Amino acid sequence: MLNKTTFISLGLLAGMALAPVLTSNAAFAVDDDTSTGSVDLSSVRSKIKAGKFAAALEELRGLAEDTQQADVYNLMGYTLRKTGDYATSLTYYTKALELQPDYRPAREYLGELYAETGNLDKAKEQLAALVKLCPGGCEERQDLEKALKHTAAN
Repeated sequence: MLNKTTFISLGLLAGMALAPVLTSNAAFAVDDDTSTGSVDLSSVRSKIKAGKFAAALEELRGLAEDTQQADVYNLMGYTLRKTGDYATSLTYYTKALELQPDYRPAREYLGELYAETGNLDKAKEQLAALVKLCPGGCEERQDLEKALKHTAAN
């Protein structure tokens, strides 16, 4: 039977093992309920998931006026891309990357924009950036790789 000290030791070891996972710079894509900044984007993400792009854009525009955060601009770009406004979408992805050049979700979505519009060389540039940002792999890299394969297959 384990004593109290053993349980405490096991708890500390488990906490130390989980610390890198819990503090990692996880993806902040639309399907993620977290944010890189102090702005709560859960309402916007819910609207986007439900396909309510006009409502999401309205909320995002208000947030963009109040704060300059990469995730706000990235979601603006994503929402605009989903409505077919590729030119304006590009502007917001660019702004997100100006604020945070290593922001993986913006790299992924920008690459997807390029793939959707037939600019495969630019899409591959974003993939190359993601390879550098996460050489061991990450969700954004995998998603952009899938998008490029899908584009090549069609």
